[in-house]
Amino acid sequence: MTVLEGTSVSQPPTHRRKRSLSRRGVIGAAGAVATGAALTPVVFAAADSDSDSATTDAGTTPEKFPATRSDASTGAGTATTAFAASYVGVRWNGPAASLRLPDGDWQTLNGGCATVEDGGTALVSTAPVTSYDLKAADGTTDVRSLAIDTTGGPKRTVKVPSEPTRVRGVRYLSRPAWGADESKRYKDGVVNSPEKYYALQAITVHHTDTPNGDADPAATVRAIYEYHAVTLDWGDIGYHFLIDEAGVVYEGRYSGDDGVPAFDPDGNVVTAFHTAGYNSGNLGIALLGTLTEQGPTDAAKASLTRLIKVIARFKGLDPQAKITYTNPVNGVTKDATTVSGHRDWLQTDCPGQTMYDLLDEVRAAAGR
Repeated sequence: MTVLEGTSVSQPPTHRRKRSLSRRGVIGAAGAVATGAALTPVVFAAADSDSDSATTDAGTTPEKFPATRSDASTGAGTATTAFAASYVGVRWNGPAASLRLPDGDWQTLNGGCATVEDGGTALVSTAPVTSYDLKAADGTTDVRSLAIDTTGGPKRTVKVPSEPTRVRGVRYLSRPAWGADESKRYKDGVVNSPEKYYALQAITVHHTDTPNGDADPAATVRAIYEYHAVTLDWGDIGYHFLIDEAGVVYEGRYSGDDGVPAFDPDGNVVTAFHTAGYNSGNLGIALLGTLTEQGPTDAAKASLTRLIKVIARFKGLDPQAKITYTNPVNGVTKDATTVSGHRDWLQTDCPGQTMYDLLDEVRAAAGR
């Protein structure tokens, strides 16, 4: 796995059972953003909760999802796959790499949202293809790619919680509900990225740099998961939450088994992989799509604002405050705003210029 912010990966993973924070299980297969529940800064749990004691499972329903198929290749040249891939993830060391799809032109790859040290990476959406070409610029080495298909594989059964649930009024899709294959978090039989938890200091907004008008956003979330967990060797998806154009919120990085996404029972946020060097204590929310020349949909912006409001109230944060973030792992500091864009931390276009220009509006609305 990629080592981030000085954390050690030699120690065995810690699997502590986290108590449930709601009377009902709080992971659900819900699809839309709910309205109405009162917001409080005290408990980050289901809206109808009045207890934080452990409870029994609310029940699950078996649902079938296509197994994600992937085919890894190393080096430049032509790569072929035994299935039709809709995404190609690429990682390289050095200046740049280029990709050519069948009957297409060479395109120089850019990092999109993800960033890596000493090189670059990209997740490229394709029409279903069974081959592609890669070319390395002078000085570029260690080119690796992964063809990804999240729609055509054999069906696998996932136990999805039966009841829709909310995080203080925000309804979301749990990892089972979007078809996360938890085996992707393991490498050689061991959790590739053991959970680490730190006090929340900041919230960072991203875009996924994937196509707009996505007809199957859950499939795209599974592709990003495969790309982050396998191609980039992060062991999981890099964001804590994702939001699609319909305003549906998706649970991202695994945080434990208590049903409360992103946090442990003590209210500390699990470290994810969205802002290299500044991940610990920094929660990442990604809007699906490319928001460089167009903004988010009204539904996506409303869900983003409400989710930030819930999290900020939960931890007593002011979304508009100027802060000095201090990395709890290595002491590195960075001046930022509580709610920032990815580009405020690192050299990247993320979350897209149009989305970035809207952050003041989102901060103000979330702080009301």
